[in-house]
Amino acid sequence: MALRAAVLRHIRLPIQTLSLTARPLGASSSSTLIRWMSSHDDHITKEEVIDRVLSVIKSFPKVDPSKVSPEVHFQKDLGLDSLDNVEIVMALEEEFKLEIPDKEADKIDSCNLAIEYISNHPMAS
Repeated sequence: MALRAAVLRHIRLPIQTLSLTARPLGASSSSTLIRWMSSHDDHITKEEVIDRVLSVIKSFPKVDPSKVSPEVHFQKDLGLDSLDNVEIVMALEEEFKLEIPDKEADKIDSCNLAIEYISNHPMAS
């Protein structure tokens, strides 16, 4: 402890401060906005999520692409079984570079639920 205190007394580190100015909402600024507490700032739009989810499902071997829409249910409308459902979720994880926990993956049984889950996931890319 004494050694630490002695070292810290002799070390000088420059301190940089960040000043934030309050601006009314809607005010335009030439400066870029800083997104705090996030290491991932290129979140995708819902339209892009819809397009990519539908593309993944249309490319699944057991699916007739003409039947795929944002409202389609995997088992009821496309005739897929639970194993196919798991394979689709895995394909979605790969497409969007994210990991869906098993509890959540079991709930994803339609395009709509997949779209909602992925569009609300902060790490989807």
